[in-house]
Amino acid sequence: MPPESPPNEIEVATVRDTYNAITAEVAKLYVGQDELVLGTLTALFSGGHVLIESVPGLGKTLFVRTLCRILGCQFGRIQFTADLMPSDITGAPVYDLQTSEFRFRPGPVFTQLLLADEINRSPAKTHAALLEIMQEYRVTIDGTSHAVPLPFLVLATQNPIESEGTYNLPEAQLDRFMFKLRVDYPTSDQEAEILRMHSQQIDLNRRLLDELATVTNPETVSSMIRTCGRVTIADSLVDYINRIVRATRTWPSFHLGASPRAGIALMQSARTLAAFAGRDYAVPDDVAEITLAALRHRVQLTAEAEVEGRHIDEELSAVLQAIEVPRS
Repeated sequence: MPPESPPNEIEVATVRDTYNAITAEVAKLYVGQDELVLGTLTALFSGGHVLIESVPGLGKTLFVRTLCRILGCQFGRIQFTADLMPSDITGAPVYDLQTSEFRFRPGPVFTQLLLADEINRSPAKTHAALLEIMQEYRVTIDGTSHAVPLPFLVLATQNPIESEGTYNLPEAQLDRFMFKLRVDYPTSDQEAEILRMHSQQIDLNRRLLDELATVTNPETVSSMIRTCGRVTIADSLVDYINRIVRATRTWPSFHLGASPRAGIALMQSARTLAAFAGRDYAVPDDVAEITLAALRHRVQLTAEAEVEGRHIDEELSAVLQAIEVPRS
């Protein structure tokens, strides 16, 4: 199958202008957290999913609901707990007394922007229920496939792994996420702005309707995802991405390197960042900007490196510095 032609100037400008409009609307209700906003939008327009690591109370639910209002998408939320069953996520057949037949009752996963809150509080069998959905965009129950509406983005949050009552996410689950984003406490000025903005006990649903504009719709978002997928990546940049990913597998501080899916994530996200900047071609800076988010959950430190107090982000930065940047 021949490659599709690069997007034209109008298509790229549409993506850039939509991105700028979305971020401007988000800023009306959500303060700071630039990495979260950029990473989430990059994943959305790249067809990926996001894992967010943070302590409670930093406004993740507010952010997702704000984004849904701006995008005109459906919002869903699942609170993961130790007793959550896979059928609680996907849905299950129920017996209809009127027809004397079983019919499928969709679960909360049948939405467009899904907040999977505190995902690491549930055991592995519950995590596995999301695997097919995140990869295939469908749920298979009793041999019948049910497609989820598009665009579909999972934003899963997890507590720091030291927290009591949490489980390690298996590597197969982690690899399904395009990015792992770390949300930290706001700066002093940002926190003061949050206090002023959200301390008046005004109903959030009303604020979402009154203060935010819907700047796009699911069909347009899906179209722009296809536009981002056509952004040009030169062979030299493909080689650069390949060398970064492969270097993690031989880096002395890592006992587990990144998979080929990591390289695909870097390719897709570099294209999207280029479109956000109004370009129909990606550059090395696009790759460097998103490398930490795309790789930090796909590599693991050796026991010796952990004892020495090394950090994954620092080691990935060292990997990036060790790879020669293409000049053309």
